[in-house]
Amino acid sequence: MAVSTIRSTSPQAPGDVIVEVGATSVEDVARRAARARAAQAEWAAGTALGRADALSAAAQAVFAAREELAGLVCREVGKPLSEATVEVARTIAILRFYAQQALAMDGETYPGNGPAGTLVLARGRPYGLATLVTPWNFPVMIPTWKAAPALAYGNAVLLKPAPAATGCALRLGELIAPALPDGLLQVIPGGPDTGQAALEAGDLISFTGSTEVGRMIVTEAHATGIPVQAEMGGLNASIVLPDADPAGAASVIAAAAMGYAGQKCTATSRVIVVGENADFTDALVAAVRALPVGDPQGLQTVVGPVISEAARTAVLAAGGRSRDEGGSVLTGGGTSDPGWYVEPIVVGGLDAGSWAAQNEVFGPFCVLLSARSVDDAIAAANGTPYGLCTSVFTSDLDQVLALPGRLRTGMVRINAATTGVDFHTPFGGFGESGHGDRELGTGARRFYTQEQTVTIQPRLPS
Repeated sequence: MAVSTIRSTSPQAPGDVIVEVGATSVEDVARRAARARAAQAEWAAGTALGRADALSAAAQAVFAAREELAGLVCREVGKPLSEATVEVARTIAILRFYAQQALAMDGETYPGNGPAGTLVLARGRPYGLATLVTPWNFPVMIPTWKAAPALAYGNAVLLKPAPAATGCALRLGELIAPALPDGLLQVIPGGPDTGQAALEAGDLISFTGSTEVGRMIVTEAHATGIPVQAEMGGLNASIVLPDADPAGAASVIAAAAMGYAGQKCTATSRVIVVGENADFTDALVAAVRALPVGDPQGLQTVVGPVISEAARTAVLAAGGRSRDEGGSVLTGGGTSDPGWYVEPIVVGGLDAGSWAAQNEVFGPFCVLLSARSVDDAIAAANGTPYGLCTSVFTSDLDQVLALPGRLRTGMVRINAATTGVDFHTPFGGFGESGHGDRELGTGARRFYTQEQTVTIQPRLPS
């Protein structure tokens, strides 16, 4: 569907227009892609040290504007200022990390089968143009964790941000682009037509967003032979074993489920309690009720608005559907205006096959499930198409060692929130949560480069 104008507004003050810009046309996408490719040839032919210096300069530019950028993240996507500040700090750290990774080992050597002295090298070479499609919920960090390795390893970048985060993406581009060759990084705001043109223009694709869109992108990329990675939905579980500290676990889980209004792919959506544990249930409800809800600019705010009116309607509908299935809303569900605010909802009394336990709501909503045994808890945790992250709360060392191998998720966290990203480690999920190579860490080189084997023999005899 053609979109002529992108208009981004603040979820806490819907009348506040952050940015209004023309959508990038299909023709303009082609022009920008050509410009990026022209810049990439020189970029890839340059030195790794030069790329490292450029990314270091980009990190310094973001650092100098860190307070302004955090304020923009808070204003445009409703992220509490405390979290927005952390996101910007992580963005700077990611740029610095990949500045160093540009100088890391870029291949291996093997014994040669030719004359004595023959060298065989396998080295990573850039693909050319990386198309990055990014979501609104981490409007500067996710674009950076894709763009930084793409650039570090010699690619150009075509960045298509979610419309609701257009202002953040454009400002990030303004900060980073001056450190790079002219035209190497292109930010292209727009709707579906812009996104489709960007996908067709790239040599490889990295996507973060909904499962439905991710599936389509993966299918199209495979049909054309383009490398693709897709980070999609999450329906993350926190398993609470009988020996876990009820108050401590409840505090961590409440923040993981409801912080930033639950709008993280790693947010806790299901809390699976092993055995009868009324103390934990009471503690979780109390911990959720205690979370400060309000203006994301408030320094104490943990739960701000959801991103849109449609998102708030979906959260409330999930609560209503849960009641229809026989569940009970243990807390939350109230709304306030102006802005798209909804009090965090905890639902109890449902089983693992219920709608709320099988579908990602992507808001301040979680379902409390009971399991008779650890085996039942694992079956419930694994019993969805998703597989991003699972947390386990216990002090039993045997369970700590045994459970990760039984859980079908890309990440397992013991006595820690499902939320949180260690940018120096692999990030990604199983099943419907992820496809292709992992993001982040040193392994990002595998996705953003293609291996080339070079054989070098001594000079031919005269």
